[in-house]
Amino acid sequence: MFSNTYHLLVHPGPEVIEQAGGLHKFMGRRGPIITDSGGFQLFSLGQIERDENGDPIAEGGELKSRSQYSKEDQSCILSVSEEGAQFRSYRDGRLIMLTPESSVQAQKAFGADIIIPLDELPGNDVTGSRLSDSVARSHRWMARSLREHKTDVRGQAMYGVLHGGTDRALRAESAQFLSEREFDGTAIGGSLGANRKEMLGLLADIAPTLPDERPVHLLGIADEVSVISASVYGIDTFDSCWPTRVARHGTLLTREGRINIRATKFLTDFRHIEPSIPELADMTGCVTRAYMHHLFKQREPLFTMLASMHNIAFMNWQMARVREMIASDQI
Repeated sequence: MFSNTYHLLVHPGPEVIEQAGGLHKFMGRRGPIITDSGGFQLFSLGQIERDENGDPIAEGGELKSRSQYSKEDQSCILSVSEEGAQFRSYRDGRLIMLTPESSVQAQKAFGADIIIPLDELPGNDVTGSRLSDSVARSHRWMARSLREHKTDVRGQAMYGVLHGGTDRALRAESAQFLSEREFDGTAIGGSLGANRKEMLGLLADIAPTLPDERPVHLLGIADEVSVISASVYGIDTFDSCWPTRVARHGTLLTREGRINIRATKFLTDFRHIEPSIPELADMTGCVTRAYMHHLFKQREPLFTMLASMHNIAFMNWQMARVREMIASDQI
């Protein structure tokens, strides 16, 4: 399970979660948990990229723009400096300073099994010297994060984040930086290209540069097609809100492909969502497509829950198949 430090900082806060005994006890989660640094949400929701003096940068190539429809629209980065990033809470307007050290301290309070160092997220259109400067800052921030982590490990693993966008030279430089430091694993972050083809080409070039003994996580990618394709290049774990996001909008995953449960043809389709996978029976195996169509059309909250549970169960089933293919040398 992947938990977002940025949102947990805003509410309920590290103090509350630490008082509960960490995220595992807070949520009743028995399996592993990974937390990010807060950098992805912070920079992707940022209103304006600013220089070290807090002044807006006028030229193009800003960090990823905010979604105008999300509640986080009220949140923005006030300043980015070598020290860290200051932002305003979208919940109550208070100022929060996120530094490499404070991000690690928060993740210690959360008690996740795998933690991520603070890094900077440049937009897809950032290239050249600005991208190189961003990668260099991420490296400095990650070095500080690692030092903070090493003062009190608590049995947690820290994955360094590989940056460089689609620039192969910067990716190789970042891989070298990470391999020379005592990170427990590698998380591939930053821009991975404009489409899946570009992403897979980049992963093919990146894979040989990574330490063989360290596990590799692909940040923010976990659709049912990419997990199989990317596994070929040594990716061990994935995370993404994609399966639940598309579920909320009526897309259900099956062995035959994605189905749009909103379509009228499902009004009288009394088959189970995915009858060919017995492992899904404990989740939504007995639910009919017609029933899901009805729930969606009536805007019943139950649809969101059942659809999300189904897609998560399907992805878990698919990852089990990927592990079987790896064990049998099919991948």
